[in-house]
Amino acid sequence: MTSHELYDRTLRMIQPVSPVWIEKAYQRLDSLTKPRRSLGYLEELAARLVAVLQQAQPKIEGKRVFVFAGDHRVVAEGVSAYPSSVTTLMVKNFIGGGAAINVLARRAGAEVEVIDIGMAEDPGKLKGLLRLNVKRGADNIARGAAMTVEEAVRAVIVGIERANQAADSHVTLMATGEMGIGNTTPATALLSVLLDLPASDLVGPGTGLDAGGVARKRQIVEQAMAVNRTHCTDPLSALAALGGLEIAGICGLCLGAAARARPVVVDGFISSAGALVALRLCPAVKDYLFFAHMSAEPGHRKFFEKECLRPIVSLDMRLGEGTGAAIAMQIMEDALAIYNEMATFEQAGIAPG
Repeated sequence: MTSHELYDRTLRMIQPVSPVWIEKAYQRLDSLTKPRRSLGYLEELAARLVAVLQQAQPKIEGKRVFVFAGDHRVVAEGVSAYPSSVTTLMVKNFIGGGAAINVLARRAGAEVEVIDIGMAEDPGKLKGLLRLNVKRGADNIARGAAMTVEEAVRAVIVGIERANQAADSHVTLMATGEMGIGNTTPATALLSVLLDLPASDLVGPGTGLDAGGVARKRQIVEQAMAVNRTHCTDPLSALAALGGLEIAGICGLCLGAAARARPVVVDGFISSAGALVALRLCPAVKDYLFFAHMSAEPGHRKFFEKECLRPIVSLDMRLGEGTGAAIAMQIMEDALAIYNEMATFEQAGIAPG
């Protein structure tokens, strides 16, 4: 099967969840020993998970956070507080188990899978690193397209194939993560185009730019959008023009998980850019996406407002890596525990209110 055939088949496989399962889930939730809907958003999370998994007593068998690593030549324009070499150093840290995502994933009981999808440097032989590099760094979007459409499709396919492998390995809950110095710049440009919002509404400090750095970043994002305007005719071409390899991988993971009827936890600002491409390519993906948190990046709030979506938590995080998703995984499991383990009014011998 060619890359394009797998891509097309994946899109065709994605179906909206059945409202019948949502109704069944709420019937059980309303029968539990508590005032109706008193657990708020936890109940919505539980109902959505039941509908995605289509099980009367749904269980999360395995959890995995996918950290897609890619670089961006737009860093040369002065849009990041750190050099691209930090991407390689952090990937080594992930493999060594010493990063924030490793700690939080361990707390959540989740595996961490690290994928070189677009790193500029060859990281060498690192045991545990998946070497699936499509391109040695995205090109400078301030000067032209980040990649060709063919390269974007190949990167999306990497994400789809990782989702398929995980589903075949009985991973129930997947989560997006990323590492790529400078990637808030392409994410901002991509969100600006797909949300039809001015870049000035979305640009933020990323990993720690000062006011002057943010102003420079806004200028570069606007320049990138102007340079690539004619290429952004559809979601896939916009991804190729303004995105990054790791953003494309995240898009593919969202598509692949949805096609296999698996819930996927979307991490922060960068991950939301990849998820939004997936949503634009196939709106039914929305039923399978659980947005972990609202990042401290100002553009993330705009994203949630424009798309009428709700994050699970809001903790002013802006690290990426999948850290917010790992935290959200635990809350989602709490929601399922409530659904599966609470007594009903009938079991407790209590008359419902």
